[in-house]
Amino acid sequence: MGIKVLFFGSVTDITIVSELSREDCADTDTLEKELLKQFPALANKKYFLALNQQVIHENCPLKQGDIVALMPPFSGG
Repeated sequence: MGIKVLFFGSVTDITIVSELSREDCADTDTLEKELLKQFPALANKKYFLALNQQVIHENCPLKQGDIVALMPPFSGG
């Protein structure tokens, strides 16, 4: 099952895909490092992470079946 990673908005311009699956990521920091290796241009992109539909601002442990989303900043009213 793994961890599902979703990409939204302009982040998909870098990844070209809207989702992928990862195995054996202990936490969000590890996942982010792996994604930066695969998609180096992410280092120059502003985005935030959501874990299971909750925006996160710190490293969080991951388990099988979790969903992590990378989303660009957004605004609106």
